[in-house]
Amino acid sequence: MKHLKGALAVFIGAASFGVLSTFVKKAYAAGFSLGEVTGVQALLGMLILWIIFIVMKVIKVDFNKYPRKTASWKIMMAGISTGIVSIIYYKCVQLVPASIAIVLLMQFIWIGALINYLVFKQKPTKKQSIGIVLILAATLLATGVFESAIQDLSALGIFYGILAALAYSIFIMVNGKVGNDYPPVQKSALMVTGACILIFVVLQPFSLLQTTVDLEIYKYGVLLAVFGTVLPPFLFAYGMPKIDLALGSILSAVELPVAVAMSYFVLYENVSLLQWLGVAFILAVVIWTNYNKKSNLL
Repeated sequence: MKHLKGALAVFIGAASFGVLSTFVKKAYAAGFSLGEVTGVQALLGMLILWIIFIVMKVIKVDFNKYPRKTASWKIMMAGISTGIVSIIYYKCVQLVPASIAIVLLMQFIWIGALINYLVFKQKPTKKQSIGIVLILAATLLATGVFESAIQDLSALGIFYGILAALAYSIFIMVNGKVGNDYPPVQKSALMVTGACILIFVVLQPFSLLQTTVDLEIYKYGVLLAVFGTVLPPFLFAYGMPKIDLALGSILSAVELPVAVAMSYFVLYENVSLLQWLGVAFILAVVIWTNYNKKSNLL
């Protein structure tokens, strides 16, 4: 039962990430800018996480098992990577269909393996190498490169998508190495604070703080903050320790079909049969590369 609860938590956490691009598209359609969208998510996410942490302190949740030796400013600096991912990925979502943006972001799978090899000298296994080649091939299907639809895609949008995948790969590495001696909620709050500072410095969405601001932006902000900043860290922190890494990686990939399905059913974007096959192929490769007979997948 504990294993099942952990798997369900990771599944829901990954699915939460999958709905973000749809909310971002909706916010753009309502007339809001990149700065307003990223800014409101970071601002509300930061406030919600700090409120949750303070409440946990007030009700005397035991945090004694966390030594908290890392300087808090270092965790905030690590959070800058979160802000960079948001800015670049949401810019990509602004330029290409949400169903394409998520496929481009998923390229972090092979980009991360490449960084591990070039920087940390961790050579991918034969199975992982084959998986990388297959994912690249599946991406050609999923982005519609064999159809006329690819001609309508923004080259700049594709560039931002690959750049977002690179930034996301770096974020995953940084997130896994910094601040693990802090309670998950406090670590998340510090990282989002760093992201919020970056966004307000770079994009300067100070209109969010003015009395004349269109309050509808906060409707989207709450959705983006809850599904992108608050829920996933909690659910992953709860679920990942209860399941093995292979199952965690497989369940995390649900972000891809959720994002594509949302773009198709909610945004009414055109997703061809070949693109659906490409998405299914990417998922199959993720499952194959992470599956082994010793993994408890049920």
